Amino acid sequence: MTQIVPLNKDIHRSLLVDGRASAAYGDSQRFVQVIVTEFPQLLVRYPILLSKDAATGRFYCGAMLGFDEGENLFLGEWTEREFYRPLALQRAPFYTHGSELAIDLDDPRVGAEGGKPLFNEAGQPTRYLQSIIWAFQDLKPGLETTRIFIERLLELDLIEPLDIEAEFDDGTMRNCSGLYTINQEVLSRLTDAVVVELFRRGYLRLIDLMIASLKQIPLMARMKNMRLLQATETLEAGARMPAA
Repeated sequence: MTQIVPLNKDIHRSLLVDGRASAAYGDSQRFVQVIVTEFPQLLVRYPILLSKDAATGRFYCGAMLGFDEGENLFLGEWTEREFYRPLALQRAPFYTHGSELAIDLDDPRVGAEGGKPLFNEAGQPTRYLQSIIWAFQDLKPGLETTRIFIERLLELDLIEPLDIEAEFDDGTMRNCSGLYTINQEVLSRLTDAVVVELFRRGYLRLIDLMIASLKQIPLMARMKNMRLLQATETLEAGARMPAA
């Protein structure tokens, strides 16, 4: 259920919202939509790939966060330390309502214990709410900019499927399908005129960031492998414990 209403400084003066990362709030996602202005921050931790919207079939850019459905390998880091969290997750439970900000009153973040106020005593946005306002200032135009960027990639046939296969020390394997990346072979054959055009539009830098981010996939596999081994060791230790 959702109850999305325009945010009002008088009606919602005492409202508290927990903006922290949590599996209970829906942050356990293996792939989340991102915009091109996030690429520099994403590069240092996450693979930046493309996928297709299940409803429309359209491509969108996203950050890979895990190998299994509902898995976010970075959730603990977001909780304990200030690592970058994609804007699509930062902005919850807020939405846009025309030119105004709206909030989903049925979201579990709203009224949660440990939540932060949205307005101060003077009715001005708190630091937390201001961060949400800034996030939407990037998100709204960023979605359109990203759409145009993807359209150009498609026109140049620069998108190709990427099947990720990872084998882990516990004997299990993961195959992640439905993901796409930059076709580097096609990229290398572009004419000088097209390369200059991509450079001037800032697209060449975005393409380079996407390609460079692929190095994060084996690092993520190592993270998951360590967790699988720790889980196995915990189970084995429990099995060795004598019965009470």
